[in-house]
Amino acid sequence: MEFSSQRKCSSREQDIGGKLLLGCAFVRHSQRCPSLSSTDCWQPQMGIAIGFLLPPILVPNVDDMDELAYYIRIMFYTSAGVATLIFILVVIVFQEKPELPPSQSQVQARSTPPEENSYMSSILRLLRNKSFMLLMVSYGLNVGCFYSISTLLNRMIIDQYPGEEVNAGRIGLTIVVAGMAGSLICGIWLDKTKTYKQTALAVYVLSLIGMVIYTFTLNLGYLWVVFVTAGTLGFFMTGYLPLGFEFAVELTYPESEGTSSGLLNCSAQIFGIIFTISQGKIIDRWGTFAGNIFLCIFLLIGSILTGLIKSDLRRQKANLQQAEVRTVSVTYRLCDIGKGLRGHSDRPLATAILT
Repeated sequence: MEFSSQRKCSSREQDIGGKLLLGCAFVRHSQRCPSLSSTDCWQPQMGIAIGFLLPPILVPNVDDMDELAYYIRIMFYTSAGVATLIFILVVIVFQEKPELPPSQSQVQARSTPPEENSYMSSILRLLRNKSFMLLMVSYGLNVGCFYSISTLLNRMIIDQYPGEEVNAGRIGLTIVVAGMAGSLICGIWLDKTKTYKQTALAVYVLSLIGMVIYTFTLNLGYLWVVFVTAGTLGFFMTGYLPLGFEFAVELTYPESEGTSSGLLNCSAQIFGIIFTISQGKIIDRWGTFAGNIFLCIFLLIGSILTGLIKSDLRRQKANLQQAEVRTVSVTYRLCDIGKGLRGHSDRPLATAILT
């Protein structure tokens, strides 16, 4: 990521396009996180929000190419500086792994010989899990649609509202900020209710409804309507992120969370690339409305696939079994204590324990 930022900064006016694409390709690959906690999904969204807000401010819409290149170079130098600082902090501060395992699956993984717990064998087991495969495809469709909307948002807004570059960035910021709230609320709701499939399906359908409303209101001529509908869309589409990760952990326990999350991210990246290119070509030929309808169709398919997932909550079952084992163990232990106390006294068990 730090290399890609510095590569962008090396771009000159004459060859800025090619080097810029190279830098973007590297940063795209480096941002594939191996795992994400459901409670931390808002943190990368904050970076995306800043990315929506600052570029229209740092790079104004000017006709002079030399002046435009100057502003772009300043933005890239700033990005490279921040990325370099983060790189240094990661090298100095971050541990290879936490001292204590963060989850039951990690406890089991650390106690298993490495040859029995290889990354490839874990991936093969996950690919044979039908419920997880349905979730992986439906997750990729949802997040891929979000990536496509985020990438082409400026173009869609400018087509309908010429000269509103700054407001296009603000609309993107609204989508992401609303999505941060959605991620937090959905994560809390899931933690309280444990209704994984029901919540995932409900949020998916609401994402579809939000996309349909956004599609049919984009060309009404009222920017405030676009702000509201885009924010609603972002709330549910980004709110689906923690649901997908947590649902995957439930379906794949005791496999590592990093493996399942990595496959979900891979699916999202693949569908994101396909949808961005396809929607862009559809917009070129038939307009923004047709491009958004294209995404609505795939969100509908994703909703159907989510409904077909078998809710096999393996982690919840394992936790219940462990709780039952602890309860039985404590009961037998109390019985042993009671027998010992009765052997030394004729008092009732409760009185003997209290004394």
